[in-house]
Amino acid sequence: MPMALIELHNLQKTYRVYQKKEGLRASIKGLFKRTHKDVQAVKGINLQVEQGEFVAFLGPNGAGKTTTLKLLSGVIHPTSGTASVMGYTPWERENDYRRRFALVMGQKNQLWWDLPAQESFRLHQQIYGIDTKQFQNTLDELSDLLGLRELLSQPVRELSLGERMKMELTAALLHSPEVLFLDEPTIGLDVVAQHNIQQFLKYYQEKRKITILLTSHYMKDVAALCKRVVIIADGRIQYDGSLSGIIDETTNRKLVTLQFANPITDALLESLKHFGDLVKHEAPRVTLEVTRDDVPAMLTAILDAHDIDDLIVEEPPLEDVIADVFARVSKASEEEPFPDEVS
Repeated sequence: MPMALIELHNLQKTYRVYQKKEGLRASIKGLFKRTHKDVQAVKGINLQVEQGEFVAFLGPNGAGKTTTLKLLSGVIHPTSGTASVMGYTPWERENDYRRRFALVMGQKNQLWWDLPAQESFRLHQQIYGIDTKQFQNTLDELSDLLGLRELLSQPVRELSLGERMKMELTAALLHSPEVLFLDEPTIGLDVVAQHNIQQFLKYYQEKRKITILLTSHYMKDVAALCKRVVIIADGRIQYDGSLSGIIDETTNRKLVTLQFANPITDALLESLKHFGDLVKHEAPRVTLEVTRDDVPAMLTAILDAHDIDDLIVEEPPLEDVIADVFARVSKASEEEPFPDEVS
């Protein structure tokens, strides 16, 4: 039976935030008497992640994703609740624990900006006490997988964003962690760089069987890498299940694309609207959004009445499905708006 490597029980984090008022008089008064408010970033999370899982941790801005990763990596302490990662309590910051996990944040740098990345890698070797032969073998493997050999001696500031992210991943994996926390690893990258990072992570995770918890706003990352999705919003987990399951549970619609053999007339377009909502019309193709249960009858009727060269029936884009989930949660908690993510 797979072992739960990460366990969270009623994990909560509340920040006390200073409320600065406008105006000179109020600012001076604030020097002597400050007003604060409590912001609940995480409101009681229960979660288990088994060894070798690649889990997407999704949510709108301010939902509590980054706060949770900071708790799991021991950067901050919780207000209440418990967490265990590989049997360790993260915020106790034991050296043995810190040698067994890694955290990569897409908007934070861990490499020396003005030095070649290989110098930072040597520093990591000393910090983690990595054997010289093991260090070189791991660096060679990661350099080959990510295509970095020619860039190791180049100052980090001269690298592109995609190249820097590859270097960040290399630095994080030099000590062969068993758990990897990834916070927006492809943020700001172009399509090619995103694809390269995705392919590397997929290959590396399958080969090493490490446990990865990923936050991302790019649904292509999620679709390419993760079978399990955890959605957090308003500091609470709103969904925990398979990627396919969230589509089945949140939408009863399908996208049907028809390629007609004959010219598409206004009358034909009008008749198609009886079957569903017209999403796109780019002759000779028409895309409709149709209720899932109505798809068979709709296709039968259209195929009987028209010459069709091709047809495609597919699920709505994952971005739309996730956005709809976020919107529903936001609407349900309008009386208590999402706080901004607190650093």
